[in-house]
Amino acid sequence: MTKKQEIEEESLEAIEPENDCSEPEESTGQAAVSESEELQKALEEVATLKDTGLRAEAEMQNLRRRVDRDIQNAHKFGIERLLQGLLPVVDSIEKAIETSEQAETPADDPQLEGIKLCHKLFVDVLVKEGIEAVDPQGEPFDPNLHQALSMVESADLEPNSVIAVIQRGYTLHQRLIRPALVIVSKSS
Repeated sequence: MTKKQEIEEESLEAIEPENDCSEPEESTGQAAVSESEELQKALEEVATLKDTGLRAEAEMQNLRRRVDRDIQNAHKFGIERLLQGLLPVVDSIEKAIETSEQAETPADDPQLEGIKLCHKLFVDVLVKEGIEAVDPQGEPFDPNLHQALSMVESADLEPNSVIAVIQRGYTLHQRLIRPALVIVSKSS
């Protein structure tokens, strides 16, 4: 034989399968096990991806709710800064009315009537916008709504009652904007 023929025979022997019958059954069994494992892995991956998708959808719904709530709060409490600037104006109008009444200005004085009408219009607009005054005269002291400036001994009132209101407080949609400045009674 020539070298060329020897090489061809060797290569044919390498290509030809052996005649052992047990080997094809094993490879078929291995293929079935391999396919089963691949199917199981694919099912696990599908379950993982489905769970991830559901979680992402839930997170998006929560984000949408938070954004909607933030927008509603921005609309509801957006005037808070403007209100902080307008409250001293209301205080000044109230002080003008109080001073005029203490000076015993006649009730039919046109200037006093004008000031009272302006005050009423101003307060009506505030109420329409959801702003309420906190005027706790004679009520129990509430640190959530009031700020105590001092405590005075009083035998007439119960301890921790508001004796005098120095400056009225205000709330916007039940949120405290400015606490009422008060003088509180204490036991003697």
